[in-house]
Amino acid sequence: MSDKAKLYETLGELLYVIAMADGVIQDEEKKVLQEITETHQWAHDIKWSFNYEESKKADVENVYKKVIDFCHNYGPAPEYQEFIEAMNKLASAAEGIDESESMLINSFSRDLTERFRNDIERKLNRDLD
Repeated sequence: MSDKAKLYETLGELLYVIAMADGVIQDEEKKVLQEITETHQWAHDIKWSFNYEESKKADVENVYKKVIDFCHNYGPAPEYQEFIEAMNKLASAAEGIDESESMLINSFSRDLTERFRNDIERKLNRDLD
């Protein structure tokens, strides 16, 4: 499997986390997932990982940690903006974005930004030594 395919599997996992943030995946969220993936180049990978986590009734916190770990290892990528847009779109599907969904979306951005900033600072400090 390519790194890019795994990256988009991670998007499916992230969308699962957002959909399950309120404890249940709603029909509106499934419909939006279909819209997001309808013409997406990596639709199969996104849907496969979403469905896999759903079938396992995976723990949201564990899946989120797995996503963040992968993204940290993958490094900075322009695709993360697409991920945030997809998360917002899915979260808005049923009665707007609730507090738990908003917290997850903000955490994703903050966790990655902090990690990448720390990585850069460590590298700069090593280069200066």
